[in-house]
Amino acid sequence: MASFPPLGDLGAETAGLLARLGVTLGKAQGARPVHSPLTGEVIAKVPDTPADAVDRALAEAQDAFRIWRQVPAPRRGELVRRFGEKLRRAKADLARLVTIEAGKISSEGAGEVQEMIDICDFATGLSRQLTGLTIATERADHRMMETWHPMGVVGVISAFNFPVAVWSWNAALALVCGDAVVWKPSEKTPLCALAVQALFERVADGFADAPPHLSTVLLGGADAGAALVDDARVAVVSATGSTTMGREVAPRLASRFARAILELGGNNAAIVCPSADLDLTVRAVAFAAMGTAGQRCTSLRRLIVHERIYDALLGRLRRAYLSVSVGDPRAPDTLVGPLIDAGAFSAMQVALDAARGAGAVVTGGERLGADILPGAYYVRPALVEMAAQEDCVRSETFAPLLYVLRYSDLDEAIRLQNDVPQGLASSIFTTDLREAERFLSATGSDCGIANVNIGPSGAEIGGAFGGEKETGGGREAGSDAWKAYMRRATNTINYGTRLPLAQGVTFEIE
Repeated sequence: MASFPPLGDLGAETAGLLARLGVTLGKAQGARPVHSPLTGEVIAKVPDTPADAVDRALAEAQDAFRIWRQVPAPRRGELVRRFGEKLRRAKADLARLVTIEAGKISSEGAGEVQEMIDICDFATGLSRQLTGLTIATERADHRMMETWHPMGVVGVISAFNFPVAVWSWNAALALVCGDAVVWKPSEKTPLCALAVQALFERVADGFADAPPHLSTVLLGGADAGAALVDDARVAVVSATGSTTMGREVAPRLASRFARAILELGGNNAAIVCPSADLDLTVRAVAFAAMGTAGQRCTSLRRLIVHERIYDALLGRLRRAYLSVSVGDPRAPDTLVGPLIDAGAFSAMQVALDAARGAGAVVTGGERLGADILPGAYYVRPALVEMAAQEDCVRSETFAPLLYVLRYSDLDEAIRLQNDVPQGLASSIFTTDLREAERFLSATGSDCGIANVNIGPSGAEIGGAFGGEKETGGGREAGSDAWKAYMRRATNTINYGTRLPLAQGVTFEIE
């Protein structure tokens, strides 16, 4: 068991980190308190962006876009490359801030900043590959092609669990595509956003081709996000959050014909087949289900285990769940840090009560350290053995809660995997080639991410991230995700002296 952090030291550490990252906090009246999940204490106060300032920010972003779209794409890529270098130098401080404000263990905080660096590298290369097609035409002396142009202002609404990486997935691509970016971060993690913005501004200020206000941060609650969703000056909105949020955002964007990139709920499953390597499986399941205290959209929520190996696997998992170190995420031996707040803890307990009501056997799930830190919410991860996939299993709970189900044949396992409203990530553990290929086929997993012999992670920026059904259908990073931030034009050029019409149409005038 890792130790719990002492009260009283986080404010000073946070202030030092912010100063080194270039953030100066004012003392505006009515500023919003920022709590660290490590202890529950207030570590800073930040003012919400006033309504008139939101309107001004969107106007300034639109002005920046009009200038930036004229800068050659490779030159835009150079700005992103320099930002990636700035992130490399600031990695340790920014990662520590992620740990303090979001509660991630140190290696995961550092990994999140590394994702930012990786997407900057990816986008820099992409800036020389924003290619269209030359298309065969049926008319002589004609050429037809497609070209891609910057879309406009891109709004990014991000969640607390990836307080910096999700912005970078969108911003790095949007910037090389010629767009300006306006970011509304989670009200639970505004300090990380301010730090990233300060780092970006330092790079942009020294880059002659970058106009002012190319990147902007709006702080506040739902009203700030609504401004991005409803304002006609915002051409694309990338929103990460709950399915409930997506149901609000999607129709409002559709009503004004804006483009949406939605990354919503995930209720991810792993199927464990009789041939699975159990040593590998136990390690993969433990990280997938308990990492980030179960607060990743790709966290493993459901484990579907073949009846022949059920008892052997569950015995090993129970030992892991009861022994995993929970506590201060800054400590090197800690594997599970705190939940983000009291609401997350309450939702976990409601789900556990529902599972017990359905006859589940529960290992773990209790709160830890409440007598030491009454304002922080550390929990032992919960392993929940279910007889069937009840309604509580089909709903996502953002906590370290893993439901376990038995199956007898692969068709049954795939039905269970797909029989939830969400469709983000999935995986199968098997050494049988036919089982693996079936899972990856059109009759297998219905998710946007389907893995073999690893957990349901989608963290590498080389692959498109996103899912289907109530996950929203959006994609970030990956091979052609850049097209979401650009508009396509089809061009036909007549370099002859006649005017042949397509499809054999004739229209002769004297």
